[in-house]
Amino acid sequence: MLRESEPDTDNLNSEEAESTQSSRQECDDQPENLSPEKFSANCDPLKHDDAPAASHRAEREELNGTGNSTHAKAETDKPQPKRSRSGGLWPVFRNRNFLTLWSGQVFSQIADKIYLVLMIAIISSTFKSPDQTISGWVSAIMIAFTIPAVLFGSLAGVYVDRWKKKPVLVLTNLLRGLLVALIPALLWATHGWNIAGLPVGFYSLLVVTFLVSALTQFFAPAEQAAIPLIVKEHNLLPANSLYTTTMMASVIVGFAVGEPLLAIADNVLAPLDGGSGMGKPVLVGMSYAIAGIVLMMMTTDETKVENPEPAHVWSDIKEGLAYLQTQLQVRNALIQLTVLFSVFAALAVLAVRLAEVIPTIRSSQFGFLLAAGGVGLAVGAVSIGQFGHRFSRPQLGLFGSLGMTAMLSGLSLAPEQLWPSLGLIGGLGFFGAMVGIPMQTTIQEKTPEEMRGKVFGLQNNVVNIALSLPLALAGIAETFLGLRAVFGLLAMLVALSGFVTWSLIKGDLNESDPEAV
Repeated sequence: MLRESEPDTDNLNSEEAESTQSSRQECDDQPENLSPEKFSANCDPLKHDDAPAASHRAEREELNGTGNSTHAKAETDKPQPKRSRSGGLWPVFRNRNFLTLWSGQVFSQIADKIYLVLMIAIISSTFKSPDQTISGWVSAIMIAFTIPAVLFGSLAGVYVDRWKKKPVLVLTNLLRGLLVALIPALLWATHGWNIAGLPVGFYSLLVVTFLVSALTQFFAPAEQAAIPLIVKEHNLLPANSLYTTTMMASVIVGFAVGEPLLAIADNVLAPLDGGSGMGKPVLVGMSYAIAGIVLMMMTTDETKVENPEPAHVWSDIKEGLAYLQTQLQVRNALIQLTVLFSVFAALAVLAVRLAEVIPTIRSSQFGFLLAAGGVGLAVGAVSIGQFGHRFSRPQLGLFGSLGMTAMLSGLSLAPEQLWPSLGLIGGLGFFGAMVGIPMQTTIQEKTPEEMRGKVFGLQNNVVNIALSLPLALAGIAETFLGLRAVFGLLAMLVALSGFVTWSLIKGDLNESDPEAV
């Protein structure tokens, strides 16, 4: 009787070992050159470490009689939770293209925030009479800055989807720098002219502000859409820790450092302009220009689309809104970001009043309080970048919301003293990073490339409104309700948004991916 031929298991095992060794060597030496599919097949530790370990454990338990084979097989076949390959911030710092984008963002964000301080300085020194309050002039500038966010935020995202990102980033910064640099010439040319009782120079400031804000609506979604193009998916969390922290820090620190930086610029250029104050617009214009020049050095490896489909603006905006309706995680992340930026914008206003009631500092020193928030943001960003991959995005968002609620409650209840206030605002910044960074990463991870411009345009629209309204409303609310009551209301708002979004996300993930909760 003939016996069926058996495979040469020794040779097969030897070839298998050599193949595995070769794959492992490739994973160790050049992981960045592997496609996601090849990495998943050859390098994923879950497939090469955990599963065999479970299989060997099952075999031992079956042989020793300490377990049953059915249970062991179930353990082996059970889907393993995804683990991040993120190596913290170091791989991001080694990414030249991301560092270029981040550097451009720093200069652009500085210019954005100091621009409003520049407008206040020009109005105060040029247009406001001693018997007037400055609030009416500043309100007009704020409205001119906010209108483009409402009109063009979503529209810009539609076009950004169809354009290459690098030219948009470069041109929007260079054009904003040119507009700001023209301010001294416009004021000089219109000196002494009035229309409807207002100086023509002030009208020119409104026009420049409107155009600068309109260009910003194109820059913001292009910047956010560029990050996934130059950063690998497993490094998006640490990359966003730098991006989101820079954006939030500019909100609370920019107003504090704006006046000193403008004063320094005036002093430097005083020998050249005779003390006319040209240094202030020159500084802001140069910041935009430097951002544009730096971004010229970035490479996104985008492919030019031949004969792109023409933009159908309203249908594309509706498509973006429809996408948000179907993507619960993206929609909830956007809600939490909106609440987060509203809180920090309100803090920029409330810090002035808080400094006024703290006996050991003057109201003009409110920058110390905002700087504490900036330090907290920086510490939170480093912590999330290094260790955030150990937790799911919803968990980080919930922890951050709870922490922010505790800090805001503390500000509403604690004595109005310097050190407790510094600690609480620093903690607010730290926990704010725990909300902002994972939520921004979620939006980037869950949004396909062809939808990023639309989604980020809508996000930019909502966030700009979230930044602008609290600047106008926080001071009014503090006047009528008091400082402690406003901090308490902000704490309740954060807690409500955190728990609602967590409950919705948890229910959605329990149905689709229980391990992700």
